[in-house]
This record gives sequence, C-alpha cells and structure tokens, in this order.
Amino acid sequence: MPGSPDSPVVLHVPHSSRAVPADVRGGITLDDDALARELDHITDAHTADIAAAAAERCAVTPWRFVNRLSRLVVDPERFPDEREEMLAAGMGAVYTRTTHREELRPAAFDGRPLVERYFRPYAAAMTDAVGERLAAVGRAVIIDVHSYPTERLPYELHGDGPRPPVCLGHDGFHTSADLLDRAERAFEGVAAVFSEASAGRGGTGVRGGIGINSPFQGAYVPLKYYGVDRRVGALMIEIRRDVYMREPGGPADGPGLRALADALARLVDAVSTV
Repeated sequence: MPGSPDSPVVLHVPHSSRAVPADVRGGITLDDDALARELDHITDAHTADIAAAAAERCAVTPWRFVNRLSRLVVDPERFPDEREEMLAAGMGAVYTRTTHREELRPAAFDGRPLVERYFRPYAAAMTDAVGERLAAVGRAVIIDVHSYPTERLPYELHGDGPRPPVCLGHDGFHTSADLLDRAERAFEGVAAVFSEASAGRGGTGVRGGIGINSPFQGAYVPLKYYGVDRRVGALMIEIRRDVYMREPGGPADGPGLRALADALARLVDAVSTV
C-alpha cells in the first residue's frame, strides 16, 4: 500500500490474516473447530489495524506491506531451507505442527509447491518494495508489526524469558543503536501504562515495560539484502496481546490499540525525519 514518495519506512504485517484458500485447507488435517482454535492462537490479530491507524497519524505516510493470507499457508518470515531453527518444531516456511505441537499436516507433507506458489512471490514482492525505497530515498527501514500471547505456547523455542507489554526484536547487522533507541522512546509511554499488567512476566532485560529480544528476537530483511546492505534497517515490534485485545482470538479491547497506533506513528515519524 503506497506511502509518501520520500518515506523510507515499510510497515510489514505478515501474520494478521486468518484466510486459508480452499485448496490449501484440503492439506490441513485439523477439523474446522480445531483449525479455528489454531488460528486464534497463531494469528497476530488486529496488527494490520494497528499499522493502518498508525499510517494515518504519521506526518510522512509510510508504505505498508500486508500479508492477506494466514501464516498457515506459508510463513513468509521463515528461512525456506535448513537455516530455519523452527523446523525443529515443525514450523518452517510450511507448518506441519500446531502451536500445541499437534499434527497440522502429515509429517511427509511436501511443502515445496506452497513455497513456490506463495513464499517465493511474496519474498520477491517484498524485495522489490525495499528496493524501491532504496532507489527513491537511499535507505529503507522495515518495521515488522507482530503480537504474541500473554502465556507461553508449547511451540515457542525461547519462551522462558520476560513477556513485557512491548518487545523490540533487533538484528545485529540491520538494527542500529539509533533505531533501537528511537523505538524505545516511542513506545516507553504506552508500555509503562501497561507495565502493572506485567507482574510476574517482567525480569532482566525489561525496562519501563519494554523488553529487548524477549520473548522473540531478530528482525525480518529480504534475503537479497540480509547481512550485506546496511542501507536496509530493520526492527520487529512484538506486542503482548492482552495490551489491546481479548485472547486468544477475540476483538480489540479498550484503549490499547489506539495507544499502540500512536506509539508506532511516533516511531515512523522519528525514523522518517533522520
């Protein structure tokens, strides 16, 4: 979704949709009720709404790249090969296990056709979007908008750390100290408001309701630029779901969504004016 020609920012929303095409649904072994429950747990509900509301508030409108299919079709943020550590949980680019480690697809399922049909075109389009920002303004900043459940789910490989209201995921190559600092400043107000709800979930690495790389870490960058082009900055925003919605898959609830959209807009504006 186009933004201002002079904006370097791409708001990336990869996991907000629940849509599963009928032919893809045929390869999933869950019945309809179980699939609905899995979508409740795995979908980053309302994150597209947060990104859209933030874009409306920005002085310089960011570009948005929003996945309109569920991550149960393919997960565009996984490595498509053996580099992906989530393969150990049956959740590589094409999932074979659920959030509760139950069968989603047969273990022998061949995910390559889904990778070719959905993953590679998505990756190519995202690569083009970043390339267009580089050509237009000489830099690109990808801000991933995610959410995560209040309580750890069985599939999480690194879920034993703090679960603050807001987690900032960063990459050692693509996330500058300045970008991380601007993000902390943008979200410190909203995170502090909800910090009391974090009793028992905070801990080392959490300051003012903001955690760094806990419970999720890293930031998405298209493979063409990953680890080789410092003009591409990246940061992941992970929002604990009880801050803004009824879990596991309910509606947005209370003032959290508006506060988060305001904070995201502050970050986008801070990045755009560098």
